[in-house]
Amino acid sequence: MSLDRKYDAVVVGGGHNGLVAATYLARAGKSVILLEAEGELGGATTSVRSFPDFDARLSRYSYLVSLLPDKIVSDLGINFKTLERSIASYTPYRTADLHQGLLISQNWDERTAQGFRDLTGTETEAINWQNFYSEIAQLAQRIAPTLLQPLKSVDTLRDEIGLPQTWKFLIERPIGESIRERFSNDIVRGIILTDALIGTYTSADDLQANRCFLYHLIGNGTGQWRVPLGGMGALVAELKRVALNSGVEIKLNSRISGIDSDKSGVVVTGVNGVKYVGRDLLFAAAPQTLAKIRGSVAPNSLDGSQLKINMLVSRLPRLKSGIDPRLAFAGTLHINESYKQLERAYQVAGSGSMPDDLPLEIYCHTLSDSSILSPELAAQGYQTLTLFGLHTPASLFDSSSGSSSGSSSDSSRDTARAAASQAALASLNQYLLDPIESVLAICTDGSLAMEVKSPLDLESDIGLPRGNIFHRDLDFPFIDGSANANLNWGAETDDPHIFLAGAGARRGGGVSGIAGHNAAMAVLASD
Repeated sequence: MSLDRKYDAVVVGGGHNGLVAATYLARAGKSVILLEAEGELGGATTSVRSFPDFDARLSRYSYLVSLLPDKIVSDLGINFKTLERSIASYTPYRTADLHQGLLISQNWDERTAQGFRDLTGTETEAINWQNFYSEIAQLAQRIAPTLLQPLKSVDTLRDEIGLPQTWKFLIERPIGESIRERFSNDIVRGIILTDALIGTYTSADDLQANRCFLYHLIGNGTGQWRVPLGGMGALVAELKRVALNSGVEIKLNSRISGIDSDKSGVVVTGVNGVKYVGRDLLFAAAPQTLAKIRGSVAPNSLDGSQLKINMLVSRLPRLKSGIDPRLAFAGTLHINESYKQLERAYQVAGSGSMPDDLPLEIYCHTLSDSSILSPELAAQGYQTLTLFGLHTPASLFDSSSGSSSGSSSDSSRDTARAAASQAALASLNQYLLDPIESVLAICTDGSLAMEVKSPLDLESDIGLPRGNIFHRDLDFPFIDGSANANLNWGAETDDPHIFLAGAGARRGGGVSGIAGHNAAMAVLASD
């Protein structure tokens, strides 16, 4: 191997995981270079001015934080804060011609209890809800610290957790069965099920839904989804600062085209022909991309399944239920997400059609943190909205030939994106007194301040395979009988000098930095 540009570690990918991995290694005394293909760091954790006419920096892709461990923040000295939302969620619904809604506070209160009574007519569902989430909270507190430790076997972890009944309904039985057994109201069932489906195209009765559900509810031992102060870009800025201060060398516009390895280490070749030699490679991008570069077999995974719409509105729209919009949009606004609606949408999408009454989740960052707006926009009452459509798999955006290979012409992709956007807005407007179009900010060219991203856009923009926000199918955070015997930190590959440091690593999903931490620990353990 050439001795030019030699490092202890080469990190490929400048998203949050790559920056975390690089910083841990640099602080351990390693010489580290980080290569980022694009002209800026961040990957999916960027804040951008999506609408140039307006001084508002939106979190274009990822937008809330739950899984980022306090330990990583403390270890690296990141000056990054997240804000608690006082409202967990609001779900509007109709009974005959009457519009009502279920408002759930972050911390249980009488207003929440009354909402359950109004919806169900009894106390039973509210009691079941509190018991259910109390059990999950116990498990979350016990399992969260293990995410930053070497992987344990399923038997060892189950015994350490010591909650056999909770383990059974979260890990061993389809989450759909547990929800149906413990809850009777279709809307309540659906609110619970949404955490098992975000970004995951699956049925409630598939264990893949359990894996998604688990990761959505164990972050930092609380599972609470918090607002990043200053937007996701604030996290990237801090990670860049600590990386540079730790001695990490960062090169932008450094897309790679080749990876070669032998017993002494790796050689990473850029598209410009520059070679970087290192003892170890930490790959903080999708494992499918790594496989393509190495000429190996890529892992199979489900399609990404989310429609993301970023919006800037001149004011929050009023709802038909009459609730104060500042309450309705303060947490997660659930639209057409009853259990039956979610399962029906899954089946309709599976048949190749865009679901009617598209299930949606909507979030308003600026009600919690107006710092992403200019003072002028904030004073005028502008707000940002993020809409997340469920059960919109990448296959619905493929070309009309029905190919699942990922090919899609620009025109067919535009048509599919427009149809999905129309379905999403129509679904939302069922519950709004002010149609969402009537409050969208208007750009100087007359267009509405609305940016739509399909799964295929996520693939082309930031390299998410088929738009899968987890890179590949999630795994449970333990070793089972099918796991590779060499898997220790969840970052190891078939090459002793190549490690997965992105969301596709075991325990890597979400904006957590866990994959970056664990890849760095795996490298240090291999010394």
